[in-house]
Amino acid sequence: MKTTISIKPAEVTKNWILIDAKDIVLGRLAVIIANRLRGKHKAQYTPHVDCGDHVIVINAEKIALTGKKVEQKKFYYHTNFPGGIKERSITQRLTGKNPDHVVVKAVERMISRGPLQRKQMKHLYVYAGETHPHEAQQPTQLDVAALNRKNTINKAVGA
Repeated sequence: MKTTISIKPAEVTKNWILIDAKDIVLGRLAVIIANRLRGKHKAQYTPHVDCGDHVIVINAEKIALTGKKVEQKKFYYHTNFPGGIKERSITQRLTGKNPDHVVVKAVERMISRGPLQRKQMKHLYVYAGETHPHEAQQPTQLDVAALNRKNTINKAVGA
């Protein structure tokens, strides 16, 4: 008789993955990262266990956006004072103090909320520049641009 295998937390093996976000479309990048954090790419995927990998994202400030999002996309936040609603464009966020928060929030909103999401988000490391402090873990490079031609913005004229 065949049974469904449910992996236990002690049996999980976590890998380290490095993703270069330069010229990668934000939404497509977030989907790939969310699936890697959840562990959906593994055959032993179990929904209630943290069986995903550690994901390192570099060049978060150089992500690509499609359409008119650069001019039109607004993010709203509240200062907790009366009349304190504020807005910032995505350009202001990418050129501001923490451009990596754009990628973190995109991934966070693609994973189901709850205690497991908070645990899985701790395995996401996003850096605005080229360098990262995780060389000792020997991460494997994942080429997101090669997975699908729509994952990148083609900068060539007429393409």
